[in-house]
Amino acid sequence: MEVYNETYILNEFILMGITNQPWLQKFLFAFVFFFYLLDIFGNLTIVLLAIKDPTLQSPMYFLLGNLSFLDLLFSSVTVPKMMFGFLMENNISVKGCITQMYFFHFLGCTEGVLLASMGYDRYVAICHPLRYVSIMGRSTCILLVLTSFVTGATTSLIHAIMTSQLPFCNIKRIKHFFCDVKPVIKLACKDINVNEVTLATVSGFLSTGTFSLTILSYIYIIIHILKIKTSKGRSKIFSTCSSHLTIVILFYGTTMCTYLGPSSENSLEKDRIAAILFTVFTPTLNPIIYTLRNKEVKKAVRKLIQRSLHF
Repeated sequence: MEVYNETYILNEFILMGITNQPWLQKFLFAFVFFFYLLDIFGNLTIVLLAIKDPTLQSPMYFLLGNLSFLDLLFSSVTVPKMMFGFLMENNISVKGCITQMYFFHFLGCTEGVLLASMGYDRYVAICHPLRYVSIMGRSTCILLVLTSFVTGATTSLIHAIMTSQLPFCNIKRIKHFFCDVKPVIKLACKDINVNEVTLATVSGFLSTGTFSLTILSYIYIIIHILKIKTSKGRSKIFSTCSSHLTIVILFYGTTMCTYLGPSSENSLEKDRIAAILFTVFTPTLNPIIYTLRNKEVKKAVRKLIQRSLHF
């Protein structure tokens, strides 16, 4: 364990962001701002449709509405701070940093569990259609959402508490555009092996566990599809699942690459690139993917636009 002088313990960090080039910072500000507006508009539209539209009052759209709500909050935890960093030096207090870290992991972990719940919903709808209403009742859907939030809140609290116990001194520049666990604990003037092992264990268990449950649901779905003789029936089921499966691949692909790999200078650079994907692009793409691949959502969006034009 390193010996440190408490006199020099830091009370704030500087987020280094993505680049130091002024022209690129201005371009990235406009680029990220555009995607953030799309993110807000798209996810807010899905949330409103899931609440208001009578044709979307099913368990699938209840879960989808919660996913969009999470995406809206998830990107808002990091993107505004990132855009601020494109314009001027981006300082953040240690307490603010821990708070941002907590909510980032809270919402991210919650989304992972919710995606697994949506996979289970698709399994029940396709493999047990006659029992779908009884199995996926209102109370079951609420329980799945609450389980997602409680799991996210618990796992993120572990990271936040452990990081808050570390002493930070001398180096104050975080090589990231927001406070994530890996780049922050790297600045501690104390041995961080326990923190790194805990991060890999907790994140690994949660991500691989929820991903495995999602894949298990789709294995049963594929087995069911293979029993269907008509190509029309198979394509209908595939169309129903393709949106969710695309989002699962986008989410877990970037998450596992970030939190299950070794921590090094090169990995932190890759993590920063991956973080742009799952904080900026993935939350924006989710409502677009569901809108383009889902006839009911497209119909509901058209109705919403028509009502807005006649208002």
